[in-house]
Amino acid sequence: MTIAITGATGHLGRLVVESLLARGADAGDLVAVVRDPAKAADLAAKGVQVRAADYTDREALESALTGAAKLLLISSSEVGQRLPQHTNVIEAATTAGVAFIAYTSVLDAANSVLTLAQEHKATEEVLAASGIEHALLRNGWYWENYTTDLAGTIERGMLAGAAGDGRVAAAARADYAEAAAVVLLSDGQAGKVYELGGDERLTLAELAAKISDAAGKTVVYQDLSEDQFGAALESAGLPAVYAGMLANSDAGIKVGALDTTSGDLQMLIGRSSTPVAEVLRRSAPVRG
Repeated sequence: MTIAITGATGHLGRLVVESLLARGADAGDLVAVVRDPAKAADLAAKGVQVRAADYTDREALESALTGAAKLLLISSSEVGQRLPQHTNVIEAATTAGVAFIAYTSVLDAANSVLTLAQEHKATEEVLAASGIEHALLRNGWYWENYTTDLAGTIERGMLAGAAGDGRVAAAARADYAEAAAVVLLSDGQAGKVYELGGDERLTLAELAAKISDAAGKTVVYQDLSEDQFGAALESAGLPAVYAGMLANSDAGIKVGALDTTSGDLQMLIGRSSTPVAEVLRRSAPVRG
């Protein structure tokens, strides 16, 4: 059974391919759908089929998905363009005869207060209307969202945010990738909705303490308003749309929008989620 993965050279997509191979999938049965095949040379060397297609190119998508029985649609990184891009992929999959799609959405997308959930909810609705059997992988936050500027956080001795005392049930990106691989390799997944989050449900003050332990240097949490946090992110160089989305996500954490006790992630991967301390240890310049 041929399985296609969009965005296969991205952070999540590459981990999904690795998880599929680790779980016994034949490399020749995997299709890495990528914008730039040169970036997938390592996957091709393992025997994975590499096909070029952009989320905006319906014709290329149809060609890339031809012969695939299952598809993992990894959500686009282009905030504000996700719905038309995802619709392109779903329509191309329909034309190509794909029988099943797993889609990486966001926690409680149908009811979420997060602005980033709007495009996910709309994509879920397009999937429902498509008639293609599908499963929803409603991913929570990645711990790696806090390691992008880990060196700066440690240097400043401060983790800024707008989450108050809200809890975030994040997990390592590799955990979500493994869950996706399990769904793709399992039967009976049509209609499944997985609310995916980690075991550790931390406030950002508790996360700052974890960073302190890992770095051997005190890091404290500074709670800001949503507007203040967005402005701080913009002043640090983030584009306004992304700064606003991240600030709004923190405000969502404050009211529980990125928290879950579903246990779905743990059930799929058959273990507890990767401890945040381990994720931090993997990220220089923390101690150990």
